[in-house]
Amino acid sequence: MTIAEPLTRLDKVLDRQDVARRLLASSARKSYDPLIEVDWEAPIDHESFYGMTPEWCSLYGTEMWDQMTEEQRITLTEHEAASISATGIWFEIILMQMLIRDAYKQDPASPHFQFALTEIADECRHSTMFAKAADYFGIPNYERPKWINFLSRPFKALASGSLAFGGTLAAEEILDMMQRDFMKDPRVQPVTRTVSKIHVLEEARHIRFAREETVRIAADMSPIRRHMTRLMLAITVYMVVFCLVNPKVYEAAGLDKKAAVKAARRNTFYNDRKRNGCAKTVSFLDECGLIGGPGKILLRRGAII
Repeated sequence: MTIAEPLTRLDKVLDRQDVARRLLASSARKSYDPLIEVDWEAPIDHESFYGMTPEWCSLYGTEMWDQMTEEQRITLTEHEAASISATGIWFEIILMQMLIRDAYKQDPASPHFQFALTEIADECRHSTMFAKAADYFGIPNYERPKWINFLSRPFKALASGSLAFGGTLAAEEILDMMQRDFMKDPRVQPVTRTVSKIHVLEEARHIRFAREETVRIAADMSPIRRHMTRLMLAITVYMVVFCLVNPKVYEAAGLDKKAAVKAARRNTFYNDRKRNGCAKTVSFLDECGLIGGPGKILLRRGAII
């Protein structure tokens, strides 16, 4: 891939301030307050609904899944959904820090600055919504491994430019691809469907914002910075995917954790769904010159490419 390729997309990118004006107008027309929109008082039916679309469960399609009772399947999907939400909260907090750093350098009168603050407000509500959903279902917080927290500290403290927006794009679209299925699936808990719908509709603006910024910044990168960004971006995406399913969810469903982790890692059905769901984002980042080098090894290991 040549360095000139990102310019083909740059030609299609609109003026930064014009994009921000459009996104601000969209936010004014269509934003949601999850404390009002979600029926948090609705009774929970643990017998008729899954916690998420079962085909997105890490064990779906395995021999272990076939041997599980329906009660175990429902419990596992509830806990995996909570684990995914916990990962979403973690990365949205990182995203808010990056957006604040970006806004710090901007003109407060500009639409770009104002949409950045609007997005931060959205992310605050989303994180609160995910946390409230876990509490609603009575599921404990699934913490990330200590090494993930350690490695993510430099990223959240220093990431900027295409690394920040590219990482945001990849992480948000991974959640988006799952939740688009959750929100339309009548087999899924009603509260989960509503939460997913709110997140998908509002994240569409955030994804547009991140894509536009990624194209602009990537087009002017030096070769050295591009190589470094490729590697850091791959590490970021790998960590997000790695954290999606906390191994403790298997114990909550009464399964042998080691056997379940092994089955999930070898689950070609689940890995193919992740790979297919990420294909659009990977293609976009590749066109921007942000996929390549040693980072590809991590992306393959995480079943991203």
